[in-house]
Amino acid sequence: MEFIDQLFDKAPILALFITVALGYFVGKFKIGRFVLGGIAGTLIVGVLIGQLDIHIDRSLKTIFFALFIYAVGFQGGPQFFHALNRRTLNQLVSAFVMCFVGLLCVLIAAWAFDLDRGTAAGLAAGGLTQSAIIGTAGDAIAKLNVSAEAIKVMEANVAVGYAVCYIFGSLGPILLVTWFFPTVMKWDVRREAIKLAGKMSGGHPELEPGQFNAVRRVVTRIYQVSKESRAAGKTALDIDKELSDADVEAVLRKGDQLDLADDLKIEVGDIVAVTGEIAVMEKAADYFGPEVIPPEGFQLVEENREIILTNRTLNGKEIEEFHDQFDVATRHGVYLTAAKRMGRDLPLMAKLKLRTGDELHFTGSSKDLDRVQALIGYKITAASITDFIFFGIGMTIGILIGMLEVRLFDVPLTLGTGGGCLLSGLLFGWLRSVHPHFAALPPGASNFLRDFGLAVFVGVVGITAGPQALITLKQYGMTLFFLGVGVTLIPPILTFYFSYYVLRIKNPVEALACMVGGRSANPAFAALLDKAGNATPVVTFTVTYAVANVFLTLWGPLIVGIVTTNPGP
Repeated sequence: MEFIDQLFDKAPILALFITVALGYFVGKFKIGRFVLGGIAGTLIVGVLIGQLDIHIDRSLKTIFFALFIYAVGFQGGPQFFHALNRRTLNQLVSAFVMCFVGLLCVLIAAWAFDLDRGTAAGLAAGGLTQSAIIGTAGDAIAKLNVSAEAIKVMEANVAVGYAVCYIFGSLGPILLVTWFFPTVMKWDVRREAIKLAGKMSGGHPELEPGQFNAVRRVVTRIYQVSKESRAAGKTALDIDKELSDADVEAVLRKGDQLDLADDLKIEVGDIVAVTGEIAVMEKAADYFGPEVIPPEGFQLVEENREIILTNRTLNGKEIEEFHDQFDVATRHGVYLTAAKRMGRDLPLMAKLKLRTGDELHFTGSSKDLDRVQALIGYKITAASITDFIFFGIGMTIGILIGMLEVRLFDVPLTLGTGGGCLLSGLLFGWLRSVHPHFAALPPGASNFLRDFGLAVFVGVVGITAGPQALITLKQYGMTLFFLGVGVTLIPPILTFYFSYYVLRIKNPVEALACMVGGRSANPAFAALLDKAGNATPVVTFTVTYAVANVFLTLWGPLIVGIVTTNPGP
């Protein structure tokens, strides 16, 4: 043990990376449907390793939290701003009410049980499962006009409160969405999801990591044009117009592949490669002739391309409208195979409304994709390099916003670095969605900043909180845990009935998605997807989740400002 102490004294950064590694290892363990998760695991391991009284530079915590929260804002910016419209007003209100009731529950608990500012913020972070509160509350605590020792104790209490309340904070919404509300309301969630999918003309089951759908929407088949074929004597473009959602991709005549032009006429005996949606391809054999084996060595190269929707004239269009927006001459050879919003798969349904910032996956030849891309947005891989100029500007603006201070009823309020970088990230994420030539931060880069930034931040918090953790647990004991249960359960139950009876969110799938989104409860959302058996909850969840992420994060400094109790001497 003495050797370990000396090692960590000389290189405390070792303790940090060991904490992250062990934390994510612990976080992988499952108990039924419940998974602790890497962040909670890192915090708990950090608290244990922190008993060795390791000293880590506090600036690490500030830097990595700023990177994390900026990435969160950047990724959610497009959906947050586009969600602010009349069409989703009831869902926005539901999400805000959920966040506000959660804040009230925390403040009432703090007042009734004389919790200090740090413990109250930790109760909010764990009970509402919003890790970002740890950072924004910590920023606010560091600026309080109290002793350095009191600040240290309160910062530790934030971490302890989070660790104590987080487990049920994650488990509670899962129980509500999979058992309590379906039982009380007598809902069959799977049946309701199928009905909603039928109404929207689609739906698909959520797949586990490593699984894929072996049934493809778009296929390529090879036919030989027969004498009876309706394709004989027609141009490739004429055929594409007749088939609508299938097109000729290649023509072989007497063993030679011809240059495919729109005016190329198909002759009897030609071998044609046809790509299209399965429903259309069922008729292709009657149209062309018998299906044949591809000639030896024949290749048909096509591309899967991800395009971000930035054309504002297409914002809010349903997929079926989106399809009809372009004529056959424009869209032929290009097929929409998937859509994502905030990294989550959307149900590819005719009535699904696409939003600016959505990630659309297309299949087709490079030439055809280039034609359509110019009308939709920009290719993700075209912006594979981070724009460090705008990244630096965004971080600078966020830090400056965090330095501002206002007084509300003589209570000093400040967003801190975390809150400022969140707002800056939202702004620059939105800017990127409407002006794709600026502020590039590729998904891989932003995901790394988000995940690694939070992991390092939580690791530092856990390690520095270690010595104080046992003291706080002895002081509050099971009281803090049961307060966390209340903060976890009361807001979603009250908000659910408010949303159902007042806001008239009556569809069972949408009502439950509002509940888990307004709580930013990712584990409960995964459970809802499993219960639904398709992706119908995704659209409602992304709207409420984007709003909840912003307000819950901003509650950190608000709690620290309103709660006036400091730790005793």
